[in-house]
Amino acid sequence: MASPDVHLLSRTLLLDLYREAVRVAHPATCVPPYLPRLKDGETLLVLGAGKADAAMAVAVETYYANLGQLDRLRGFVTTRHGFGLPTRVIEIVEAGHPVPDAASAAAATRALALAARIERGTTVLVLMSGGASALWSAPVDGVSADDKQALTKQLLRSGAPIGDMNTVRRHLSRIKGGRLAQVAGSAGAAQLLTLAISDVPRDEPQAIGSGPTVADPTTLADARAVLAKYRIVPPEAVARALSDPANETLKPGAAELAAARFEIVARPQASLDAAAAMARVAGYVPVLLGESLEGEAREVGRAHARLALAARQRGERVAILSGGEFTVTVTGNGAGGPNQEYALGLASGLDGAAGIVALAADTDGIDGGSGAATDPAGAIVLPDTLARARLRHMDAEDMLSNNDSTAFFRALDDSVECGPTQTNVNDFRVILVDPI
Repeated sequence: MASPDVHLLSRTLLLDLYREAVRVAHPATCVPPYLPRLKDGETLLVLGAGKADAAMAVAVETYYANLGQLDRLRGFVTTRHGFGLPTRVIEIVEAGHPVPDAASAAAATRALALAARIERGTTVLVLMSGGASALWSAPVDGVSADDKQALTKQLLRSGAPIGDMNTVRRHLSRIKGGRLAQVAGSAGAAQLLTLAISDVPRDEPQAIGSGPTVADPTTLADARAVLAKYRIVPPEAVARALSDPANETLKPGAAELAAARFEIVARPQASLDAAAAMARVAGYVPVLLGESLEGEAREVGRAHARLALAARQRGERVAILSGGEFTVTVTGNGAGGPNQEYALGLASGLDGAAGIVALAADTDGIDGGSGAATDPAGAIVLPDTLARARLRHMDAEDMLSNNDSTAFFRALDDSVECGPTQTNVNDFRVILVDPI
C-alpha cells in the first residue's frame, strides 16, 4: 500500500489541476476582453443570470471603473443563493437553484420590465452563465411557479440530460428561448450584447441558460417529446401550455435579433486544455476524452475505471481528462451529486488498484446535493478509498444504491469542499495513472 505521503502528493496535484481549470474560466480572466467601449453619453443596462454572474458583474464594474465610466452602468444580475458578492453599481439578487423559487420568478419579471422600458439607442449587456434556467423563471400564462417547480423536480429525478431539460424550460418561459431579446429589440435597443460562460455540451448558445437572447431551433413538439421520453406526466397546466402555439419560442432569422450579438467568453474545453498542460509538466501524457460527455454518472465512472486499468496494464503514465455533465437517476434517499456518484462508481470499478488516483468536481464548486452553497464540489478517489470505507463499515455498492455518495466521501475526508468558485464551465474530471 502506498504511503500517506504519496497519497498527500496525489491529492495535492489533483486539487491543483482542478484549481487551474477553474482559474482560466473565472470572470476576472475571461470577461474584460469582450466588454464594449462606451461612446460619449452612452449608458449600459446590465442584466444577467447564472452561478458565475456575481463575479461577472464585479468584472464589468472593475473594467468601467478603470475607465472612469462606472456611473454609466445600471441594472442587476441574479445568482444562486449563497453566491453573491459585494458590488458598487450593479445589484446582485439571489434566487433558487436548481429548483426555481419566488425570487427566480421576480428576477425574470424585473429583467423583462427593464428591457421593455429602455430608451431607444441604449446598449444592453446580458451576462449569462450556467444555472440561469432556474434563476430566471418567468412562467408563461396559465402556468404557476408551483407547476414549474413540480416539473423541474421530475426532470431532475428522471435522469434527463440538460439539453432535454432546457428544451422543455424554453417553451414554458416568458424570458427564455429568445424572448428577452425580443423585448429589448422591440424597445429599440441599439445593441444587445450577450457574454456567456458556457456550461453545456457543444457550447450551444440556446442551451446556455436556455437562451434568453438567441433563437431557439427546438419546438413545442420537441418539448412534449422530452416529457414522453422520460415518462413524465406534467401538471395539467404545463400540458396545456406545451400545446399552445402562443408559447412557441423565437426562431432563427427573427427581426428582433438584428441588433443582437452573442459571445462565449469561457468554454469547458479551455479549462481541460489548461489542466492538461499542467499535467504534462507533472510528467503525465494527457488523454482528453472530450468536454461534452453525458451519461449515467456511476456507469460512466465504471467505464472510466476500465480505461484507467487498461492504461496501467500497458505501462502508460497518463492523465485522463473529461468534462460535460452526467446525470443521476435517483432511486434512494441519500444525498449526493453526479460528480460524487461518478467518483463512487469509479472507486468501485478500480477496486483498490494501485497507481490510480482521480478527482471529479463541478467547476462551480457545488455538486448537486441539497442545493446549499455548502455542498461538496465533488470527490477524490485514492487506491485505499474502499479499504478505508470498510474500516468505517461502509459498503460502496450499498451507498451507491441509496444515492448516498456525499456521506461516503465526507466520512473519508475525501470530498472536495471549496464553496462557490464564481464560475461554471461544468464538470471537471481527471484520472492520473502511474504504471506499477
